[in-house]
Amino acid sequence: MTFEEWRQQMPVTQLWAYFDHAAVAPLPAPAARVIQFYAESYQANGIAVIQDWVDRIREVRRLAGKLVNADPHDLAFVPSTTMGISIVAEGYPFQPGENIVSVADEYPSNQYPWMNLRDRGVEFRAVPTVQGRVDLDALFGAVNDKTRLLTISSVEYATGFRNDLAKIGEFCQLRNIFFFVDTIQSLGVSPLDVQQLPLDAFAADGHKWLLGPEGAGLLYLKRKWIENFRPIGVGWNSVVDNLNFGKIDFRLKPHVGRWEGGTTNMVGLTALGESIRLLLDVGIVKIEQKLESLTDRLCEALTGIGWSIYSSRQPGEKSAIVSISKDGVDPLELQKRCRDAGVIVNVRGGRLRISAHGYNTWSEMEVLLEILRKY
Repeated sequence: MTFEEWRQQMPVTQLWAYFDHAAVAPLPAPAARVIQFYAESYQANGIAVIQDWVDRIREVRRLAGKLVNADPHDLAFVPSTTMGISIVAEGYPFQPGENIVSVADEYPSNQYPWMNLRDRGVEFRAVPTVQGRVDLDALFGAVNDKTRLLTISSVEYATGFRNDLAKIGEFCQLRNIFFFVDTIQSLGVSPLDVQQLPLDAFAADGHKWLLGPEGAGLLYLKRKWIENFRPIGVGWNSVVDNLNFGKIDFRLKPHVGRWEGGTTNMVGLTALGESIRLLLDVGIVKIEQKLESLTDRLCEALTGIGWSIYSSRQPGEKSAIVSISKDGVDPLELQKRCRDAGVIVNVRGGRLRISAHGYNTWSEMEVLLEILRKY
């Protein structure tokens, strides 16, 4: 699929220059269609069509596995990144006196679940960033012999700083530290290969760069950890013989599916599957390359009209998120002015945050630049 063909599948382009994929993405037409079809199907047929939707969910799992090069059975469906993180936080066999290391500027959902372990005697260590950059020396310096888990985002939500997951993962691997990654700000616009990257788990909801609806996300957990984790949310769907309701046989599934305890969000997940299929058809590497070119050009233009780029633009550190500011400019007022002009952006960390996707065009960027030139 070409970028232009993809763009034709994004009805949002008829109304907005949409640069807020780091918050909530608009749905592609195929995802919206399957939501409508689900409603019509269940309205007309009820449970008579259940097997069709079960088969569709199986296909979504296959597509998600293809996206990250994982065995589909190593991926669980979760309603949010928060729930995925909480499953890991509550399931890991922490002992009193042990600690978790992270970064102070992480999104709250990658801090609160770990802080919630304080009553179990587990310390949460948050390392400050420097001008929006994660200093690996400082991060690694916070680790000691009681560190059991390191958690970080693939891309920091407010600044767009891309963390060196390979280097962090290798550091953790050498010390037998569990490495968890919140991938919500990169999954869909940057390649992720769980066979190559030394991580132990990741979580991401689908409503940002994956172009899915809210409430339909992914949790990956390396198979070797399954038996070490205490499962939470256990239910009828957690066990091996899950459809034999009349026989109580508490044998948990031998994979991450044991955390899918109850009813599946079929409508949300099938929509997510359509969005993943679209992204795979375009090509994640192609999307990443286009966004690098688009954001490089944008940052050059912004600098030329007096705006400060807070996001790192160094190779290996830049991402699809661009955070900008200018002395004397109220970012919230500017956000409103952009919206009035048909441009959707956001504000994070007291700065304007621009987060384009691969279907966006330079002509749309010029609409934004025309507004910014007036400041």
